[in-house]
Amino acid sequence: MHVLHVHQKVTFMVNRYEVFIDDNGQPGQLVGFAEQKRLKIKERVTIYTDSSKNQVLFEFNARKAIDLGSGYDVTDEQGRSIGLFRKDFTKSLLRSTWHLEQPGWGQTTGAERNKWLAGFRRLWGWIPYIGDAPFPMRYHFDFVAENGAPVFSVDKKTWVRDHYLVTVQDPGVDRRLVIAQAVALDALQSR
Repeated sequence: MHVLHVHQKVTFMVNRYEVFIDDNGQPGQLVGFAEQKRLKIKERVTIYTDSSKNQVLFEFNARKAIDLGSGYDVTDEQGRSIGLFRKDFTKSLLRSTWHLEQPGWGQTTGAERNKWLAGFRRLWGWIPYIGDAPFPMRYHFDFVAENGAPVFSVDKKTWVRDHYLVTVQDPGVDRRLVIAQAVALDALQSR
C-alpha cells in the first residue's frame, strides 16, 4: 500500500497543490507541485516535481471547454499518454462518480463513499447565503476496478483547509494518474 498527502493552498488567482509521500502518518518528501489558474475556459493543470517548476512531472488537459463528461487526458513530460479520467455526468447528478482509464490496465470507477452526504452536498448550493460558502463537510471517494477490487481512495482529512489522504491499494495503477485524479477531485468537483 502506498500513501500520499495532497494539500491545497488557496491564493487570490490560483489554487496551489502540494503532493507529499507519507512519512509515518505525516507529509514527508514533496513529490508534486501544481497551480490551477482560476476562471479558465479550458482546464489545463501541470504538475511539477517541486515548487521551482523547473521539471514537469505530468499534466492533465480538458478535451473540451465544456467538460460534461468529455474527459481529461493525462500526459507525461514528453506528451505521451498516461491515461485519462472523466466525470460520469449522469451518475454525478446524485453521487459524484469518476472513471479513470490507464492504457493496458482497464477502467477504474470512483464514487463518493457516503451517498447521504453526497445528497446533502448537492442541496448545500441551494441554501440562501450559506450555499455560496465552500462545503464544510469532509467527503471521500473510493475507486474500484471492474472486478470490484479496491484501487485507491481519496479522503478529505480537514474541515476548513483542503487536505487529502490518498491510499493506493493496487500497485498496478500509475501513481501520476492517481495524483491527477486526486487534484481534479478538489479542483473540478464543483463543476
